[in-house]
Amino acid sequence: MKILVAIKQVPARDSQLKIASSGRWIAEDDLTYEINEPDAYALEAGLQLKEKHGGEVVALCFGPARAGQTIREALAKGADRAIHIEAEDPGAYDPLAVARLMAAALRAEAPDLVLTGLQSDDLGYGQTGPILAELLGLPHATLIMEVEKIDSGIRVKRELEDGWFQHVEMPLPALLTIQSGISKLRYATLMGIKKAKTKEVKRLTPAELGGEPSASIRLDRVYLPERAKHTQLFEGNPKEAAAKLVEKLRFEARVI
Repeated sequence: MKILVAIKQVPARDSQLKIASSGRWIAEDDLTYEINEPDAYALEAGLQLKEKHGGEVVALCFGPARAGQTIREALAKGADRAIHIEAEDPGAYDPLAVARLMAAALRAEAPDLVLTGLQSDDLGYGQTGPILAELLGLPHATLIMEVEKIDSGIRVKRELEDGWFQHVEMPLPALLTIQSGISKLRYATLMGIKKAKTKEVKRLTPAELGGEPSASIRLDRVYLPERAKHTQLFEGNPKEAAAKLVEKLRFEARVI
């Protein structure tokens, strides 16, 4: 079973973020980076399937040269090899352009299962996985909490609203976008880190894959949330005021 896992490098969650002088993105000079959290869970799901059913796990990453660190982390955790589509300005590519490049790289691989994270921690579009599935002509499902291999393909558990779940059987090959928190993430062992240094990393450029920058989505301004105090008085007797307060807390603040 060949499982391909798409991973992305994003700023670390504990980074001190500052707005760049252009005002269109964050300053990246002093940032530290890590694997996108939903992608880490997708990688873990792929590794668990490999341990149960055999095969190989291939990591696919679109990003600049520094993303090599994240690729090596995936290899150290157990991925067998990796493909790095190296682009120094990832922001010049929208989700459709990224998915087209990934699809071009994947067609030669012909994986049985493609796993991506639900969305990225930095931009959060949540579009690359479904677009990639459409380009490859694969059945796909999102918000996946469990993946089980069965004779006819796979059986997945999808997270719905209000605590509901949906179980779906799908043929292979297929594409799934994985929800965070579906399992406990593993750490890279010392032996895994050593082995990662000798594992294959195939490097490709967008030009080699027939792609070019395309940004149908444009960020005009990035800014910190504005803080403001607001006071609202509820008129009427105590019972009426309490009812209005409960309504605000339930439907606007959504805290009860």
